[in-house]
Amino acid sequence: MSNLPWLTILWVVPLLGAVVTAFLPRARGEVLPKQVALGFSLLTLLVGVGVAVQFDPHGGMQLTEVHDWISAFGVHYALGVDGLGLLLVLLTVALVPIVFIASWHEADGLGTAAFFAWALALESLALAVFLATDVFLFYVVFEATLIPAYFLIGRYGQPGRASAALKFLMFQLGGGLVLLAAVIGLYVVSARAGSPSYLLSDLQNIDMSTTWERWLFIGFMVAFAVKAPLFPVHTWLADTTEKATPGTSVLLVCVLDKIGTFGMLRYCLGLFPGASQWATPVVVTIALISIVYGAFLAIGQDDILRLIGLTSLSHFGFITLGIFALTTQGGSGSILYMVNHGVATAAMFLIAGYLIKRKGTARISEITGVESTAPVLAGLFLVAGLATAGLPGLSQFVSEILVMIAAFDYHWWVGAVAVTGIVLAAIYVLWLYQRTMTGPPRPGDAAVKDLNGRELVAVVPLVVGLLLFGFFPMPLLHAANPTVENLLVHVGVSDDQPSVPAAETAEEGDH
Repeated sequence: MSNLPWLTILWVVPLLGAVVTAFLPRARGEVLPKQVALGFSLLTLLVGVGVAVQFDPHGGMQLTEVHDWISAFGVHYALGVDGLGLLLVLLTVALVPIVFIASWHEADGLGTAAFFAWALALESLALAVFLATDVFLFYVVFEATLIPAYFLIGRYGQPGRASAALKFLMFQLGGGLVLLAAVIGLYVVSARAGSPSYLLSDLQNIDMSTTWERWLFIGFMVAFAVKAPLFPVHTWLADTTEKATPGTSVLLVCVLDKIGTFGMLRYCLGLFPGASQWATPVVVTIALISIVYGAFLAIGQDDILRLIGLTSLSHFGFITLGIFALTTQGGSGSILYMVNHGVATAAMFLIAGYLIKRKGTARISEITGVESTAPVLAGLFLVAGLATAGLPGLSQFVSEILVMIAAFDYHWWVGAVAVTGIVLAAIYVLWLYQRTMTGPPRPGDAAVKDLNGRELVAVVPLVVGLLLFGFFPMPLLHAANPTVENLLVHVGVSDDQPSVPAAETAEEGDH
C-alpha cells in the first residue's frame, strides 16, 4: 500500500470521473450523471482519508513523487503533502460531494452532465495545486483551474452570469500573467546558480540577490492577491457569487480562492523569506483594508449571495494578516481560518440557495418571516452566520483568536483595526438574519417550506463540523503547527519568549 502513488491517484480519480460523466449517453437521462459524479467524489473522499491516515504531522513533506518531465528546463512532475496541503485537500474532498448533493437539481435542463463534469475537473485541478512541489507544475494547474471555473460560472446561474464569468476570467488571467513572468524569473535565477530546477526543495536553497527576490515575490504575491482575493483586486468576487449558482460559489470561494492564501504560505514565505519580511508592512496594511472595507461593503448589500461573497473579502484579510504577522499563532490561525471559513461559508451559501429557490428572489428586502414556517432552515442559517461572525464555541472563533493574538503582537494598532472587522461581522450577520428570518411574513407570500431530507444531508455535516472544531480544534492544529514552525525557521523569525528581569531572577534564587 505504501508504494502506491497515493497523491497521483487522489487527483486523477476526479479527473477520470469528469471524463466519464461528460461522455455518458444523454439518452440515459439526467439522474445517471449525478449518480456517477457523486460516486467519483465519494471515492476521492476515501482516497483523501487514506492519505490522511498515513500522514505523520511531524514528518515534513510526505508521500512524495518526483519524476522528470521537461529535463531541459528542470521541470518535474513532483507531488508531496504536508500539514498545510493535507488540511486543504481534506476540505476539498469533503466539500465536493456535499455540493453535489445540495446541487442535485441545480443544472436540470441546462446540461446536467456538463455541470457535474466541470465540478469534478475543478476538484481534480485544485487538488493538484495543493499537492504540487514543482513551481512549473503548480503554475500549469493553477491556470488550468480557470477553465472549469469559467464554464461553471458562465453557463449556470442568474442572468448576467456571462459578464460575471468574463470579469472573473480577466482578473484571474491578469494575475496569472504576472505569475508567469515570476516563474520565468525563477528559471533564470536557478540557471545562474548552477542547473535550472523548479523543485521547491532546490529553489529554497538558492541564494538569490535581494533585488531578484523582491521582484519575484511581488509577481507571486500579485497573483495570489487576485486569487484570494484582497483589496483592490477583489471586484470580481461579488459579481461572481451573485450570478453563479450557490454550489459553484462554494467551489470558488471555499476551495479555489484558498489557492491564494495557500500560495502565500507555500511560495511567498517558502521561496522569498527576506522579501516576505520586507513586504510585511504593505501586506498587513492591505489585509487591514480588506477586513474593514469588505465588512462595510457586506453591510450595504441587498442581495444575499453578494453579501456572503463580500464577507469573504474581509475573511481573506484576516487570513493574510495572520500569515504576514510571522508568528506561530498567526500562521496556525490562518491555516485553521482557511478550513473553518470554507465550512462556514459553504453552509451559508447552500442554505441561502435553498431559501432563494423557495422565494424566487435573492433580495433581502423582499424576504421576511422565514423562521415562522421554516425553523430548521432559519436555525441552521443562524448557526452558520454566527460561525462566520466568530461566536465562541463555533470553529471560526478559534481561528480569529489566534490571528488577533498575532495582530496585537505585531502592533497594538493593527490589532485594534482588525477587531473592528469582528464587530462589523456581527452587524452584517445579525442584520441579515433579522431582516430575512424574523418578523411576520409579507402579506400574500406563500409559506416557505422547511429543508427536506436531501438538503439536510448536505448541510448538517457542515454544521457538525462548525461545532466539533469549535470545541475541539486540536486535530487541525496538530497538522498545521509543524508546517508553520518549519516555515518560520526558514523565514528566519521566531516568537518572542517571555523574559524575566535579571534582578528578579536573582531574588528568586536567594529564596
